[in-house]
Order: sequence, then structure tokens, then C-alpha cells
Amino acid sequence: MKDIFSVKNKIIVITGAGKGIGFLLANELSKRSAVIYAIDKTFPKKNKTNNYFQKICDITNKTRLENVCKNIFNNNKRIDFLINNAGITLPNNSSRDYSLDNWKKTLDVNLTGSFVCAQVFGKIMKKQRSGSIINITSINAELGFPNNPAYVASKGGLKMLTKSLAKDLGKYGIRVNNLGPGYFVTDMTKNSYKSKKSRIVRQKHTLLGRWGNISELVGPCIFLSSNASEYVTGQDLYVDGGWITNCLLYTSDAADE
Repeated sequence: MKDIFSVKNKIIVITGAGKGIGFLLANELSKRSAVIYAIDKTFPKKNKTNNYFQKICDITNKTRLENVCKNIFNNNKRIDFLINNAGITLPNNSSRDYSLDNWKKTLDVNLTGSFVCAQVFGKIMKKQRSGSIINITSINAELGFPNNPAYVASKGGLKMLTKSLAKDLGKYGIRVNNLGPGYFVTDMTKNSYKSKKSRIVRQKHTLLGRWGNISELVGPCIFLSSNASEYVTGQDLYVDGGWITNCLLYTSDAADE
């Protein structure tokens, strides 16, 4: 019987794969025999691996990204999946105005960068008339958290960009979906997790009463990266321990990432 969850020999591009969620997904999908191309601006030496390919690239540099895409396609003659994971967060102290510079930086990476990646790799997918794009959003795409307007706006924008892309690319056999994490222990959230007060406030907002482990994102990602989801497009899959369903008001005790 064919394994509909198999990613064996699938050509998968993952942005922001130098650390955190992207790094985990690159490792876990490569263990399952996917051919992984990890893209990031830098790769820590401790992350060196022979299990997948690493490409140094700033995703906001379209010319450089096009060269990387061309190289990947020339080596494989196809590109099956793009996981737009690259993202930054620049939270603000509520006592001062949010800087325009931080606003621009955040949207450039989180929203514009994902759009550029979808354009560049989407051209290949259009020609082969198949492919899938997964945009990593956040519960911030649904809920307004304080002191980080650029992050919230970028994730909300990315959610709707997915809807737009799904509509435009569906006729080419390309699926586009969102994968939205809740609170997981990553470099982005480590300060909140280290603070007992912040950690407890966040876990109380979930239905499961705990933070997520980033390994729990692997299964949902495999689902969206395999034939198991071949009739799924334009959708939001939140992996948040029930945070959004719980509908609790967000408090200033959990104001930053």
C-alpha cells in the first residue's frame, strides 16, 4: 500500500532553516528521505550536516534568490515544495513608539520575503504544473498581541497572501496553505519561556495547559508536504494547543515574544 504521508525524494526548499523551526524541519524531513535545500543568511558552524543542502541567501534579494532557485532546479529538474519559514520579531517596549525601521525590517522579511519566494519558486511550479507552498504564520495572524505591531501585521498579511496565492495558483495544480504555530520553545521565545511568570501566563491560555515542543510541528508539516493533503489548499492549520479556540483575552503579562 502506498504511503500517502511519504516525502521520500520530494524536493523541498525551506527558508530560515539556519536555526529554530526551519532547522528542525530540515533535519526531520531529510531523515524521511526528502531532498532538502535549506536557505538562510547564515548557518552556525554547529549546524553543519551532510543530510541536506545549505544555501546562503537573503530572501529579500530577488536576484540572488533567482540564482539559488535556478541552481536547485538544474540539479533536480523539479521543485516540489516551498516552506516559507523565515521570519523575525522585533518587539517594542510599550513606553516608546514603535520605530519605522523595525516595522520595515519585519515586513521585508516576514511578508515581502515570503511573497518574493513564492514568485520565484512558483514560476518553476507553474511550468511543471504541480507544487505546494506552506507559509509559516502564527496565532498572531488571528489575534492582536501588544507591543509588536509589525509582527502581528506581517503574519496577518501572510495569512491573506496565502489565500490570494491559492486562488491564483490553483489552476496550475499548485496548493498554498498556512501552518500557524502557537507558543513553542524556540530562540524567538526563549526569554518568555525563561520567565516563570510569562511562561505560566502563556500555558494557561492553551487548552492543553503547556507550551509546544517544536518537534510537534513535524507531523502537521509532513501532512501539508505529502499526498495526504493533495486536495487541501487555501487553508489555515493552527498548531497551538487550543489557544485560539480557548478565546481567552490576551494580557499585558504576555506582551512580547
